[in-house]
Amino acid sequence: MKVWVNGTFDVLHIGHVRLLEYASSLGSLRVGIDSDKRVKELKGEDRPFNTLQDRIEMLLSLKYVNDVKSFDSREEMINLIKSWEPDYMIVGSDYKNKPVIGSEFTKNLLFFDRLEKHSTSKILSYDSDNNR
Repeated sequence: MKVWVNGTFDVLHIGHVRLLEYASSLGSLRVGIDSDKRVKELKGEDRPFNTLQDRIEMLLSLKYVNDVKSFDSREEMINLIKSWEPDYMIVGSDYKNKPVIGSEFTKNLLFFDRLEKHSTSKILSYDSDNNR
């Protein structure tokens, strides 16, 4: 079985690890990752915190990830999904009842419950007083 997950994966945290662990339990996991240019467009000029190459290397070092493909646009992401024809696409549960880009090219769309206490934005906004 082929499994697709995509995202920014800027600062890896336990929420990412749990998502990737679950996704890999279903089959061979390919992770689509936003390019640095795309992250800036989506998250702002101060992002990404880690470069594309660093993010790819970190993801590939995890035992759950079989392959990583980067994309620079929505169209590139759709083409990657379409050409790979995954059996499963897994996205965060916050996308329930919303359109999911590329989901028409997968056999099964699954939702993963996000760990609300763990997010890259919260990690990056951590201040010196230990407030989140």
